[in-house]
Amino acid sequence: MVNRIWLDVPYAEKNRAKAAGARWDPAAKRWYAPREGMSALEPWAAAPDVPDLLPGEDRSLGEGLFVDLVPSSCWFTNVRSCVTPRDWERLRRMITRRAGTRCEACGAAENRDAERWLEAHERWVYDDASRVQRLKRLICLCTDCHTVTHYGYAQVRGLESKAFAHLVKVTGMSHAEARSHIRYAFDVWEARSANAWTLDLSILTDAGVTLRRPPRAGERRGVAAATLAAERAVPRSGGWGAVRGSYVS
Repeated sequence: MVNRIWLDVPYAEKNRAKAAGARWDPAAKRWYAPREGMSALEPWAAAPDVPDLLPGEDRSLGEGLFVDLVPSSCWFTNVRSCVTPRDWERLRRMITRRAGTRCEACGAAENRDAERWLEAHERWVYDDASRVQRLKRLICLCTDCHTVTHYGYAQVRGLESKAFAHLVKVTGMSHAEARSHIRYAFDVWEARSANAWTLDLSILTDAGVTLRRPPRAGERRGVAAATLAAERAVPRSGGWGAVRGSYVS
């Protein structure tokens, strides 16, 4: 590969970077400076890559496709909302690279014509005694698998039938088994949603990722209610929580 002067350009800043002289490498899917000494591009100078294995990360946690509902008290408080845009770009690049640019649940690649993107999903563990929600893995999912994973959000967006069909297709469950799986996931979700959880993102901070203060536990229900109201008022198509950088659940 040509020796590039790589840049970390958040999706929302790509037009500014391009206007400042940045160029896009379609093979690497990354912005770069075409020559040295371009001071206008200094705000996006690349930081060291995030390690492929985050400190304390469990890459075996949550294999395959399943409904993985986030407690309502934690809705819309995800990794992307807790890190700086530039560090999100570093994480996005690492997640897709180590997954071989494939969904880690079904193996699908990105397909823009089908509006299937590669997206980031968090795997959490919950300590009921301490009320700590600890990030233990970041996984690359395609839009279809991510929609299944956040099944309640799929219902809000009118995508339940599509999500159900994809769950059955990928897992090989019967319809009865899939319905039982979904009921159990919602039972767990209801119990966890009764509590306020403290986020533990130490696998990120220990990797040198800078955090922004997320909404406090007592603020999250209001954030969730406002965001869901906006979702119902303005339907959207395509991916969400996307690694490509469009918007986030």
